[in-house]
Amino acid sequence: MAFRARHLLGIEHLTQDDIRTVLDLADSYVDLNRRTVKKTDALEGMTQINMFFENSTRTQASFELAGKRLGADVMNMSMQTSSVKKGETLIDTAMTLNAMHPDLLVVRHQNSGAVDLLAQKVECAVLNAGDGRHEHPTQALLDALTIRREKGRIQRLTVAICGDIAHSRVARSNLILLGKMENRVRLVGPPTLMPAGVAELGIEVYDDMREGLRDADVVMMLRLQKERMDGGFLPSEREYFHRYGLDAEKLSYAKDDAIVMHPGPMNRGVEIDGTIADDINRSVIQEQVEMGVAVRMACMDLLAQNLRRERGRALTEGQYV
Repeated sequence: MAFRARHLLGIEHLTQDDIRTVLDLADSYVDLNRRTVKKTDALEGMTQINMFFENSTRTQASFELAGKRLGADVMNMSMQTSSVKKGETLIDTAMTLNAMHPDLLVVRHQNSGAVDLLAQKVECAVLNAGDGRHEHPTQALLDALTIRREKGRIQRLTVAICGDIAHSRVARSNLILLGKMENRVRLVGPPTLMPAGVAELGIEVYDDMREGLRDADVVMMLRLQKERMDGGFLPSEREYFHRYGLDAEKLSYAKDDAIVMHPGPMNRGVEIDGTIADDINRSVIQEQVEMGVAVRMACMDLLAQNLRRERGRALTEGQYV
């Protein structure tokens, strides 16, 4: 398979072939996950450690489930009560982890670049489960798989990413992936929630929701990340919903068969109307959750294959103990 990455730290360094390889393998894992017996031995004998410095429900649960279905020994480290809270540095944590000889390390961290720093210091494969405002690669990949299964392709689509763009690593990863796959991407939201200078990069930017959604194939809503806001970004949630919350009237400007996405957790009545979120004919939000497990299985499987090859070469050369 055409996937040679040592770690999965972001979408930026993946090629089109890398992305297709992940999606193709994930498709097979969707089928596995729908069977009565959902186990495989792809990661048999390997150890997966999940380190979530930020709280998460969907991402942590799906990584844990993915590892167990692949046959790995999965350990969740409670970072809220870890030695990091007692003053241990991230580098010291990496050294401690090395001594445990894990094979896969899944990390979510509040600081951009922290996962990359860990990857430089450990001997196992590292997967970025979200770092600061930087990237959330597996979310973009599961979104791509959802779109491809719903639309039959992941190229030449018009995708509107709407809401809190400035604070969203999901938006950044999707923007990179969708661009690599030759889609037309629009960013829609209030100027206060748009990254500085984004229009200068040649990206279509709209502060009018209806214009931004016009003839879109995919409408991707984002969560308002209030925990990352330190100023007056919004007049009020009510005003935000009136102008930028997705409802039936605004959605009518998109194509009749446009799909609606949201990475979760949703703030109903703020980012999206509940009836739209629950509309089985338009919303693919639950499908995104299902695709998340399959995509994370595929990513860990591919990284494990590369890790085994690397260790095999080192053993042949007498370098690996």
